[in-house]
Amino acid sequence: RVSAPPKNPRGSPAWPSPASCRPSSTPASETENRGKPLGRHDSRSPHSTVFRGAACFFGSGSILAQLDLIWIVVVFGSAAGVIAVAGTRLARIADELAARTGLGEALVGAVLVGASTSLPGIVTSVVTAFEGYAGLAIGNGLGGIAAQTAFLGIADIVYRKANLEHTAASVANLMQGALLLALLSVTLIATSLPAVAVWGVSPASVILFAGYLFGLKLLRSTGAEPMWRPTSTSDTQRESVEPAGKVTGSTLALWLRFFMLAIVLGGMGWVVSRTGIELAQRSGLSETAVGALLTAVATSLPELVIAIAAVRIGAFNLAVGNIIGGNAFDILFLAAADVAYRDGSLYGRFGAADHLLLGASMLMTAILLLGLLRRERHGFVGIGFESTAILVIYALVILVMAT
Repeated sequence: RVSAPPKNPRGSPAWPSPASCRPSSTPASETENRGKPLGRHDSRSPHSTVFRGAACFFGSGSILAQLDLIWIVVVFGSAAGVIAVAGTRLARIADELAARTGLGEALVGAVLVGASTSLPGIVTSVVTAFEGYAGLAIGNGLGGIAAQTAFLGIADIVYRKANLEHTAASVANLMQGALLLALLSVTLIATSLPAVAVWGVSPASVILFAGYLFGLKLLRSTGAEPMWRPTSTSDTQRESVEPAGKVTGSTLALWLRFFMLAIVLGGMGWVVSRTGIELAQRSGLSETAVGALLTAVATSLPELVIAIAAVRIGAFNLAVGNIIGGNAFDILFLAAADVAYRDGSLYGRFGAADHLLLGASMLMTAILLLGLLRRERHGFVGIGFESTAILVIYALVILVMAT
């Protein structure tokens, strides 16, 4: 148990103390504050009331902070389970809405589908960055990319007929992989330059957002007028294969379900972020390790469920495209976290463990692209060389970060 509220990276208690969570009938400062304007964090303001209410449940000195470590793990695991189930359903609804409304033919469609499964991860990175836990926010963002790339290796093991990267031959998958590698390179360059922030935001974050949108535009135009195509084989899947289990119901009902599930996922992302901070404070692991090994995997579970389900129904392009496209979207976690981070540029807070994650993500993506280009039918132990290499690299990263 913790006997005192843990300090956040700025040196002050991140959340209210237990005493401040108790109701008070006559605040001591009421008289002296009467007539003064309400500030954002003034205890009299509605914003502060909502903040303090959430803080007294999830914050230091709260119910959560007073639980034993085993119960923190139980809360974390429960939130991860809800994310896996709700995130999978939300992704299917988002895909159906994009098809029904015509958004699937526009850039906003890709953003809608990509953001649906990434919502818990975004909330986790933004909340932890806002609280000053830069390493946790960075580890969550980059760790999610590494974990989801490793998920492709697991999906390749599930499909035994041929190498998954051979079957899912697609120009779109290659372009999304190249886009991801480019965005990761921008991040690497940003961490190598002096930390510069304009109005608290690094120029690299603006470049990441703009680069992602430009990449989506290129992807759409290339899909409409492809200049080359992969060679078809007996194991190659046609682009027109549709996933099974089509979502039914009226469009209005689907939108209502979408927003309800989005609220649930946002809330679970908040729980993962708070329990992740508690685990970082109590487990002895670094913030980056907790982000990469725990919160990133927990918030990425919908991608694993969708990838394995897609392989089992024969939608191989969906399985590969969901992972690569999701990774390209997830790099924006860092940009969003940089906006939320209040102590300058987030990229200036990269440490050795963060660079390890970044380098591993770039290496795993490059190997995946090699596999998509080589299109090996069968490889070592029945899976492609790229899947084997990716799983080995990810295992080594976990081993290094856990020790």
